[in-house]
Amino acid sequence: MPISLNTNLMRAIILDHYQNPRHKSKPKKDGYLTRHLNSVNCIDDINIYLFVEKNIITDCLFDGVACTISTASTDIMCDLVINKTKDEALYIIKQYEQMIYELPFDESVLDEAIVFMNTYKQPARIKCAILGWEGLEEILLENEEKR
Repeated sequence: MPISLNTNLMRAIILDHYQNPRHKSKPKKDGYLTRHLNSVNCIDDINIYLFVEKNIITDCLFDGVACTISTASTDIMCDLVINKTKDEALYIIKQYEQMIYELPFDESVLDEAIVFMNTYKQPARIKCAILGWEGLEEILLENEEKR
């Protein structure tokens, strides 16, 4: 864990993104790719919205009801993928998943998502931490298949 990232700071980042999510809203225009996601183990029931222009993700939003971990991780995910290409976003998603499952990962692309690095210690929270990420990955891969 980076020296500057202690447990209290990690909790504060998660709580901030839960209480003040920057990307929690419905799209105000047409053309968004979307995916509905839910979890049988938690209250998580969200929609992910993705807007892509010329292979660049120009907007990423979500709405619905979700627990603290799911809301915060999805909000941070949105921060990370906006203004990225689809391939860059898929790489970020892969690194996040690697981190969650305790596999080698590229920390340099995760920014605040690194606060979920200890999620593996609470197996029941893994689904909460990856729900939005899985949905985004599904949207991106499905969109690739249509090409």
